[in-house]
Amino acid sequence: MERDLLIYNSLSRAKERFTPLHPGHVGMYVCGPTVYGDAHLGHARPAITFDILYRYLTHLGYKVRYVRNITDVGHLEHDADEGEDKIAKKARLEQLEPMEVVQMYLNRYHRDVDALNVLPPSIEPHASGHIIEQIEYIKKILEAGYAYESCGSVYFDVEKYNKDHNYGKLSGRNIEDLISSTRSLDGQQEKRNPLDFALWKKASPEHIMHWPSPWSEGFPGWHLECSTMGTKYLGETFDIHGGGLDLMFPHHECEIAQSVAAQGHEAVRYWMHNNMITINGKKMGKSYGNFITLEEFYQGSHPLLTQAYSPMVIRFFILMAHYRSTVDFSNEALQAAEKALMKILDGYRRLMNLKPAEKSSVEVPDFMEQCYQAMDDDLNTPQVIATLFEACRIINQATDGGAQLSAEDLENLRLLFTTFLVDILGIRVSADADSADSMKAYEGAVDLLLEVRNNAKAAKDWATSDLIRDQLKALGFNIKDTKNGVEWHLD
Repeated sequence: MERDLLIYNSLSRAKERFTPLHPGHVGMYVCGPTVYGDAHLGHARPAITFDILYRYLTHLGYKVRYVRNITDVGHLEHDADEGEDKIAKKARLEQLEPMEVVQMYLNRYHRDVDALNVLPPSIEPHASGHIIEQIEYIKKILEAGYAYESCGSVYFDVEKYNKDHNYGKLSGRNIEDLISSTRSLDGQQEKRNPLDFALWKKASPEHIMHWPSPWSEGFPGWHLECSTMGTKYLGETFDIHGGGLDLMFPHHECEIAQSVAAQGHEAVRYWMHNNMITINGKKMGKSYGNFITLEEFYQGSHPLLTQAYSPMVIRFFILMAHYRSTVDFSNEALQAAEKALMKILDGYRRLMNLKPAEKSSVEVPDFMEQCYQAMDDDLNTPQVIATLFEACRIINQATDGGAQLSAEDLENLRLLFTTFLVDILGIRVSADADSADSMKAYEGAVDLLLEVRNNAKAAKDWATSDLIRDQLKALGFNIKDTKNGVEWHLD
């Protein structure tokens, strides 16, 4: 399907018409998790954002090779070049093998994002499984003259690179400003310049994870893995590189410099970044100690939560905001997302039960085209959701007897929900969005209450009848007595 898809390219700071490098094929690389702890809401946003992009490109007919890396070596505690490896530290504290830590948290990450209905990538390479490739990549940078060896470590020469190219082009930073702001940092004695970043670090005697290299027994720098694995699996030039906005500098900036130094040209055509999830205006993350794990959301076990939230509520909450906008977490915002999702799911349920009329008594807009236009405009999921709500309004009119819908209009509405709610937004369709059994239980519970209310009315027990009606109304249900029985839906 030919669509004029516009995506925001962080490199040009503008929307650009997406044209794949190879017709019909898309190469997409996304920075995945560093597996030294449980996944939190901040991890969910890039997973869901680029799942949407993956789903939409696939829906449009592209064959997508989606690579999402696993950082399991070289991510140091204090900054990109200094401190203890985060996984090694976890292994030391818990008396485990480093790869045991990696596998334990990777299993949990997969469990948590699977619950969010995030599709698995085409390839999920580990940094530790590509040490040889990273060593060869460093050799190319050394041969090009943009790196130097110092005390068994190898550093990228940022200042020399900047004379020939433009370090800071992705984030818009100026190298003079960067040098002045980093000059006073300690632990930089091996570097010619405080901005230089490690390509290879000589391991200290207590460092658990290390490999042989031409320079020392050591380990690769954090930035190197993505340049190496992106090239290995997607080629020297590929279409899309994604990740969180916090990775734009220095991680993605360093990737650009590495690829230009090693290959003579940039590797990525379109850079895409999702914005942050904040809590009280501050980024949610492990380093700030203000994160809530996905498991805590699912179980409602965190002090800031007043209840458990299903994975689909979390997914819907994230999709209600554009991926480039900041989302500020609050329990009230999650409750609003839950109520909104229930309304759409209720509309879907009612749609499936509608019987066609000979002709429609209301005009049904081309909701499909409206949703396509929203998705083509830089993946505008909030506008897609708004369009689905408008479709629900017509569905509720038809269910309540205020409108009739033809077979053709019903078929188009069902296709709308199947395509955009289920296939592209990735919402599992059930009452709490977890399973078909939950949908049946939800409907059965409401129907049972209404049956109790009917029995109370028949017995002229108006107090009980009114109590059930008022309590359901307070929960957001619209109860309507008709000649064919009681109709209900969520307002």
